[in-house]
Amino acid sequence: MRQVRRQAPGVPPRSRSHSRSRSRPCSPARPLCAVLAAAHGARKMEDYGRFLALLVSALLVGFVSVVFSLVWVFRYREGLSWDGSAGEFNWHPVLIITGFVFIQGIAIIVYRLPWTWKCSKLLMKFIHAGLNTIAMILAIVSMVAVFDFHNARNIPNMYSLHSWIGLAAVIFYSLQLVLGFAVFLLPFAPVPLRAALMPIHVYSGLTIFATVIATALMGITEKLIFSLQDPAYSASPPEATFVNCLGLLLVIFGALVLWMASRPHWKRPPEANAEALRPLGEPPEGTEAESTMTDGSNAEKSHLGISSEAARKQNLKLDEAGQRSTM
Repeated sequence: MRQVRRQAPGVPPRSRSHSRSRSRPCSPARPLCAVLAAAHGARKMEDYGRFLALLVSALLVGFVSVVFSLVWVFRYREGLSWDGSAGEFNWHPVLIITGFVFIQGIAIIVYRLPWTWKCSKLLMKFIHAGLNTIAMILAIVSMVAVFDFHNARNIPNMYSLHSWIGLAAVIFYSLQLVLGFAVFLLPFAPVPLRAALMPIHVYSGLTIFATVIATALMGITEKLIFSLQDPAYSASPPEATFVNCLGLLLVIFGALVLWMASRPHWKRPPEANAEALRPLGEPPEGTEAESTMTDGSNAEKSHLGISSEAARKQNLKLDEAGQRSTM
């Protein structure tokens, strides 16, 4: 039976255009409304306060890690240079921590920022790809500095486990970046392929990031063992203690980034994820005109759906009663 909503006496019925005007922002104030909607979406994020605290902590720890790397090379080592001396090698830890750790971590969590959920997904793609590209360039420069320093000092290359895993991380990170550009940024890949590769892309990115953290810890430990002779590393001189604290900061930063990136309730909303998987240039599934045409029939469809569902349940009850009577 179709239900009829009773209207209170003296209150004029609301028209569809009135309800539509309340749910849809006015076009002249669209930029301001978009900013307010983004702020409102941030407040509606589940555990928004906890996310904000973790985000501020991660940015602070990452920035302090970069500062610690600079203090290490300028206070305890020979600074920075590009002449084949130890100062050229010092570019390696500084650029790895700055680009391969800190900037890559920011690129991982940039989609989780609730203030960007109302932004264009294409813009967020370019920001994500741009940050990863900067991290990749800094990592390559750091590798060149190491090889150039080793060749100038006649030191063998690629003999330690740190160098093996580090080179593998750079290679896989390059492949990740190239495939990300080709599949998710360029408008040529079909939607099923994007949907199939998205979980692999996310998992491999987090795996590479964790591998880079572990490789950095191996590298700074190896450097301390080789460099500290009098007093030795085992005697815990001030440099060893300082660099050990740097390693702890890297672990904390990696843990914070991985935690924020792995929480499902902090993901970009599903409709935004569907927008990302659509090829660039293809019109969205729900346009403004289409939503306007369907607004008027939504209420009637909902009433018909409720009444048909009630009738179906009633028929099921009658059938069950008939079956019980024949048993």
